[in-house]
Amino acid sequence: MRPATCVLLALLAMPLAAQAQWQWIDGNGRKVFSDRPPPADVPARNILGRPAGGGAGVPAMAAPQAPVPAAPASAPRVDRALEEKARQAEEAEKTNRAEAEAKAAKARQDNCARARQGLATLDSGIRIARVNGQGEREIMDDAARATEQRRLQGVVQSDCVAR
Repeated sequence: MRPATCVLLALLAMPLAAQAQWQWIDGNGRKVFSDRPPPADVPARNILGRPAGGGAGVPAMAAPQAPVPAAPASAPRVDRALEEKARQAEEAEKTNRAEAEAKAAKARQDNCARARQGLATLDSGIRIARVNGQGEREIMDDAARATEQRRLQGVVQSDCVAR
């Protein structure tokens, strides 16, 4: 046979070899391709593909006929890379959480300072004017002053507590 004919026959036979593969999802959630059936501990719902033709007679849950070789040398590198990505994601989440807590603490601190300043103004006894819904200035009466003092005192109690 000529070399070109051999190459052509080999290329035509490749799809047949690819169809003679088992596909399943292992216990770690990874898709596995093999020319051997999956181990007995793989549930039938996790088997994604069976070989067409010659492998159809092999039971789906049959144990491998030969011991499974050790994982290739590249597998630990992949696991290390995944572990590194997981670690980086965890660190980023911790950083984001710390930034959110710092932002909330700063907001509480600002609220506390404004509430204490407002209480000091109300306690000083000076007349305080506010603008109403119609845009008119109103002087706070004693009832409004007392209500505002209670509101500000609640803010001081909730936001000025050391956490």
